[in-house]
Amino acid sequence: MARNEFQSFEVELEINEEMVNVEVQAGETLLHLLRNKLSLTGAKPGCLNGDCGACTVMIDNLPFKSCIMLAIEAVGHKITTIEGLRETPIQQAFIQHFAFQCGYCTPGFIINSHSLLLNHSNPTADMIKSWLASNICRCTSYQEIEEAVRSAITWEK
Repeated sequence: MARNEFQSFEVELEINEEMVNVEVQAGETLLHLLRNKLSLTGAKPGCLNGDCGACTVMIDNLPFKSCIMLAIEAVGHKITTIEGLRETPIQQAFIQHFAFQCGYCTPGFIINSHSLLLNHSNPTADMIKSWLASNICRCTSYQEIEEAVRSAITWEK
């Protein structure tokens, strides 16, 4: 039996605390689904191989690179995109500390930082650096990003 690479499935996904029914193709990435079918464009295509972190979303409160995750793998999991984080303390901290310049990578950093604070209420400086190492920014200093995360620690509680 020949495998049909364009086989599609109707699935139900939980995205930003809402249930969404959508048709996905067998090899479609979560990033493609979010951006092109659901118009959730906060996760950005960068390297498209999981290195840069511009496409980071949360799956069950943990950061994942949506460019290397198949959309079908997200079934049964809680997906949170930057659009699902409105007026969160970490966003305000990024603004207050000027922890961005062009903004392309910022959603991935915010998602990653929010996930860190959800999973570790009082992360150490080394833990913050370790979590942020999975995201790349080409135009700002990581110092401002780290300061934003540290300042949000008390706000998140």
